[in-house]
Amino acid sequence: MKKITLFIALAVISLTSVSCDRFLDIQPEGKVIPVTVEDYRKVLTSAYSKYPTHKSLTAFRTDEVYLNENLTEFNVYRELAMWKDSNYDSGTAEYPWVNFYMTAFYLNQIINEGSKTMSNSPEKQQILAEAYALRAYLYFDMVNLYGKHFNSATAASDRGVPINLETDLEEVLKPSSVLEVYNQVHADVKKAEELMVQEQQVSGVNYRFSKVAIKAFQARIALYQGDWDAARTYSDQALAIKSTLSNLNTANVAPNHYTSVESIMALDNPADMNVQNLGIISPELISKYDNTSDKRFVMYFEKKNNLYKLIKGGSTNFRVSFRTAELYFIKSEALLKLNRLDEAKETLLTVLKNRYTANGYTSVQSQVNAMNAADFTNYIMDERFREFALEGHRWFDLRRTSQKKIVHTISGKEYILQQNDPRYTIEYPMSAKKNNPNL
Repeated sequence: MKKITLFIALAVISLTSVSCDRFLDIQPEGKVIPVTVEDYRKVLTSAYSKYPTHKSLTAFRTDEVYLNENLTEFNVYRELAMWKDSNYDSGTAEYPWVNFYMTAFYLNQIINEGSKTMSNSPEKQQILAEAYALRAYLYFDMVNLYGKHFNSATAASDRGVPINLETDLEEVLKPSSVLEVYNQVHADVKKAEELMVQEQQVSGVNYRFSKVAIKAFQARIALYQGDWDAARTYSDQALAIKSTLSNLNTANVAPNHYTSVESIMALDNPADMNVQNLGIISPELISKYDNTSDKRFVMYFEKKNNLYKLIKGGSTNFRVSFRTAELYFIKSEALLKLNRLDEAKETLLTVLKNRYTANGYTSVQSQVNAMNAADFTNYIMDERFREFALEGHRWFDLRRTSQKKIVHTISGKEYILQQNDPRYTIEYPMSAKKNNPNL
C-alpha cells in the first residue's frame, strides 16, 4: 500500500492524510515492513481512520429524516431514501464495501504479523487487543448491514458476508453464513478481552477500544442476538467501570459529543455533514418529544424556516460508537425480556431523570410506573428513538424489532418500505458483485 490515512487526535478527533510509504511495502523494493510497536500503532491508527461512515447512510433509510430536495447533493442520496439497492444511478452513493475490507487488511496485518515481530510488552498486548476488537466490530457491522438480522433458527443458513482473516486483497471470497460471522465476532472479542490492558481511553484518543468499550460492545452483540442474560450481564460489567450520565438540565454538550461524560468510544460518525446538510428531521420524530420538558429536544434540534435540523451532528465532534446511556437502555430491555419489569423501569428511569426537567420527570415517572409489560415495551423503543436520534441505531433497531412500514415522499412520489420488507437487508453493492462472481 502506497499511502495510509492516519487518524490523528488533536483538540478534536479528526481525519488527516499522512504519507506512510515506508510501511506495508515489499522489502526488496527498498521499503520496510512494520516491526516495532510504534510501527504497528501507526498501522492500527490507519485502520481506525479508514473505518467507514456507513451509519450515516442508513439514516436516509429510516423514519428519522427526509431529504432536502433543493440541494445539489440530493441526487447522490435520493435512491438510498427510495431503498433502491440495485440497478441504481451511477451517481448514487454506495454503502461501503471496499473500505471494510481495506480496514480488515490492516487489522489482519497486525494480528498475523505484528504478533510475531513486536517485542513483548503491555503496548503490544494493547495493540493486538484493539486490532481483534476492531475486526470484530467491523464484521458485526457488516453482517448487520448486509445480512439478515440474527435469528437462531435460520442464522446457519442465512447469508452473511465474506470473512477474510488474511492479508491477501486479491483472494476471491465467498459469503459466510450469519452464524459463522457472529462466531468470528465472538472469537475476536474473546481474544481482545484476554489481551486488553487499557480500562478506559482518555478524551482525544477515545476512538480506540478499551476494556469498557469491549463490555459495551458485548452488551450490544447480546442485544442483537436476543441473549438477554448476557445483555444484562455485560451491561452491568460495563457500568461497573463507567456509569456516568450527562444531566441535560446542566450539561453544555450533547451526550453524543466525544467529550461528553457519557462517551465510552468515539469512532463512528453516524451524523456526518451529508446528514446534517440534507436531512430534515421527520415530523414523526419531532412528534415523539415533549418540547417543553424534554431537554434533548433543544439540544438535538433547531428550527429553521419551519423545518427542524439536527445540531448534534455534522462534525467530527459528534463521533460516537458507545456511550453509557446505551448500557442502561440495553439493561432495561434485557430485564424486561427476563420478566423483571420493575427493575427494567427503574433502570430506564435512571436515564430519564437526566433528560427531563424536574416537573417533566415527575410526570414521566408516574406514566412509566403505571405501565404493563406491553406498554413499557413500546415505550422503551420510543425512548430509544428519542435518545439516539441520528446516532446510527435506528435502522438496526427497526431491523431487530418491528421492521415497520415506512413511507418516503421524493419528488412528489411515494416510496414504500413495507413491513418485513426484504429490503430491510441491504444488497451487496453493485461494484462488489461485479468484482467478485461469488457474491
